[in-house]
Amino acid sequence: MRLSSFYPVICTSDVAGSTDFYVRLFGFEVTFEADWYVSLRRGPYELALLDHAHPTLPAAYRRPVTGLLLNFEVDDVDAEWGRLVAGEGLVPELGLRDEDFGQRHFIVADPNGVLIDVITPIAPSEEFAGGYASA
Repeated sequence: MRLSSFYPVICTSDVAGSTDFYVRLFGFEVTFEADWYVSLRRGPYELALLDHAHPTLPAAYRRPVTGLLLNFEVDDVDAEWGRLVAGEGLVPELGLRDEDFGQRHFIVADPNGVLIDVITPIAPSEEFAGGYASA
């Protein structure tokens, strides 16, 4: 299979509010917009938002997203904590902390309850270091 693109589509009850969240806070740009669907891009990264009730979805799946976690790997997680939590007032679902498995991170939620894990890689503990594939 030759893959030309891959991106998540978040099924939401608030396409406009979700668009504002990802554009304003995470720097995405709108590449296509309808009242029921929005395509977003930031460099090589894509994300789409779809009205969960739209008939393009099979009827049994027409509900807002649940159980989704999006990882945003950044250069300076402490600066993003300051910008998003202290500056923009996003509520941390998980406070800023270091993990033995090799991450300094925090988690906030988007308007749909999608968790946004903002991460800067750090050196893992000896216990986890062997679990990483060598480059």
